[in-house]
Amino acid sequence: MCKHLMVTGIVATFVFASGAALADYPERPITLVVPWAAGGGTDATARTIGRALEEQLGQTVNVVNRTGGSGVVGHTAMLNAAPDGYTIGLATGEVNMMHWLGLTDLTYEDFTPIGQINYDFPGVQVAADSPYESLEELVEAIRTEPKGTFTASGTGLGGVWHLAFAGFLMDQGIEADRVSWIPSEGAAPAMTELVSGGIDVVPSSVPEARSMIEAGKVKSFTVMSPERIPSFPNVPTLREEIGSDYQVGEWRGIAGPKGMPPEVVATLEEALEEAYKSDTYQDFMKQQGFGTEWRNAEEFGKFMAEMDQVFGNIVEQVGLAN
Repeated sequence: MCKHLMVTGIVATFVFASGAALADYPERPITLVVPWAAGGGTDATARTIGRALEEQLGQTVNVVNRTGGSGVVGHTAMLNAAPDGYTIGLATGEVNMMHWLGLTDLTYEDFTPIGQINYDFPGVQVAADSPYESLEELVEAIRTEPKGTFTASGTGLGGVWHLAFAGFLMDQGIEADRVSWIPSEGAAPAMTELVSGGIDVVPSSVPEARSMIEAGKVKSFTVMSPERIPSFPNVPTLREEIGSDYQVGEWRGIAGPKGMPPEVVATLEEALEEAYKSDTYQDFMKQQGFGTEWRNAEEFGKFMAEMDQVFGNIVEQVGLAN
């Protein structure tokens, strides 16, 4: 009898102690893994939301860049961390692409979603001296000229802007691979190549083309979003230009490894939503022209599942599925 009471007491003490530990989360600094290099848009977004999270959680958020493998290295690092909430990451839309491309076995189902904080829509940029004066003219030329006549760039083969543009061509009844994709390290070098005449189109986000647009070297025909971007009021939407409702782009959100305690996820979700609403984050994103879009943990999980099917279909149509 006494032994039973003793064991019960130990269990009760353990449960109480565990609950107290969870209630005190976080008790030490948090690591935020970024799967892309320092200095880019994803890195800047991560560091800004990290600062806003510090204000909410009362703990330091250390941003660590883990690059390589087109996002595979950093996303894998998120999943291999202990599921205690002290290592989380800024997951990106590549989660919905990498496994379809055969780069990794990890999928959105391997993550614990915490909240989506960003969504950027691609634009369609051409050189200022391009012979085409509108998106309609460009699309018609792509449709009628021989396959491979036009070239585009802005990311690696199978990257988000490649697949977004391929999906757009499909939306227009054009073969997904009709425009030849030239792999690049990102939008910046692609813009330089565009201006020099080496390629014809860069379907990156409009903010990534800002400097070239402001310099008068590049023009943006459209943005594939439901509404015009406030920081680029003169760039029309696809619906305005050609009556299309096609929308796909790059998302970013905070996620952790599978198996995180619900109490920790709830704490992070609440803090993240407040950080998302903060002037620290909103002012930065507005200044940069990046899109802000919030989904809580549950809705973020559903969104990742939906986008996984969208990109899987595009990858197959482009002929890159493995």
